[in-house]
Parts: sequence; structure tokens; C-alpha cells
Amino acid sequence: MDLASAKNIGAGLAVIALAGVGTGIGQIFAALVNSVARNPAARDRVFGLAILGFALTEAVALYALVIAFIILFV
Repeated sequence: MDLASAKNIGAGLAVIALAGVGTGIGQIFAALVNSVARNPAARDRVFGLAILGFALTEAVALYALVIAFIILFV
């Protein structure tokens, strides 16, 4: 196995985290819709927490992409 194929395999393994990120974001917004449907008065309080959860989950995706790019191009 040469270096190029090892880099491609490593970057592919790093990008697997994006599947978990997509699932996590879906669960966050599904819970948001469910909670607002049950109690519309709590929308303002719950929406801020959902956006915070989304931002933290999306940060994991950005880290995974950065690691994949570092593996490929450095």
C-alpha cells in the first residue's frame, strides 16, 4: 500500500463522523418540533437550546472535515 491510498483511507474514515452529525442534527430538530407542538408557549426558551445543540453538533462536522483535509493535503 502506498502513501496516497493510505491517505485516502484515513480521510474516508475521518469523514464517517458526518453520518453521526447528520443523525444528531435530525434528532435535535425533531425534538424541537415535538416540544413546540406539545407546548407552543415554550418556543422561545426551547429554540435557543436547539440552536446551541445544532451549533455544537455542526462543530463536530467541521472538525471532521478539517482532519480529513489535513490527512489528504499535508
